[in-house]
Amino acid sequence: MTNKVYEQINAQSGAGKKQFSLLIDPDKYSASQLAECVALANRAGVDYIFIGGSLLTENTMKSCVKFVKDHSDLPVIIFPGSTLQFCEEADAMFFLSLISGRNADLLIGRHVEIAPLLKNSSVEIIPTGYMLVDGGRPTTASYISNTFPIPADKPDIAACTAMAGELLGLKLIYMDCGSGAQKPLSPEMIRTVKKNINIPLIAGGGIRTHEQIETAFRAGADIIVVGNVIEENPELLLRFGETIQNLA
Repeated sequence: MTNKVYEQINAQSGAGKKQFSLLIDPDKYSASQLAECVALANRAGVDYIFIGGSLLTENTMKSCVKFVKDHSDLPVIIFPGSTLQFCEEADAMFFLSLISGRNADLLIGRHVEIAPLLKNSSVEIIPTGYMLVDGGRPTTASYISNTFPIPADKPDIAACTAMAGELLGLKLIYMDCGSGAQKPLSPEMIRTVKKNINIPLIAGGGIRTHEQIETAFRAGADIIVVGNVIEENPELLLRFGETIQNLA
């Protein structure tokens, strides 16, 4: 098993490069929509494609990963909502521990179930501390995980949670307001978490404008993730890509 994807993330973060990820929920894309989105991602300067969702009802994960791999050279990373969301064709997988919650199943329980499969796979496994933050409304992620998100106005709680994740040996922190969030992470929360950890920070959920992207990066996010807004308007990928290039 290689560490190529993590090494790329870590090296780019260490160099201060703004990294851009597209999150694809396989349930929400037809074949033609997926083709359009991947083509735009290739042109927009996207760095990574995350694939997954809090709840998948269609058996399309494998075909989605295969299509993206066949039509793009971008690293494909599984962002799993459950242990069922695994695919050998992916480049890497975030091995998520939901450190913001107190649901033991999502801290370690489900990990035990899938560990033998992952250990024997060729997919790069990236231990990741996943932190749900209140984005102004209940989300599928908080409902399915049966956990409360960190209050949006409590950056100190978020920072201590992220520090604990790093001390436990996790390699990334992924802060997320969840799919369909009304508002993204506040710059204060991103800034407070980032200054207290020495591992890359991913920020997602509720990002819908180039101003929000710029704010998240200037606050210290290493990777920003867009998803829902691209499902509605794929052409925004190009505009977001230009915004990030101008920040470099």
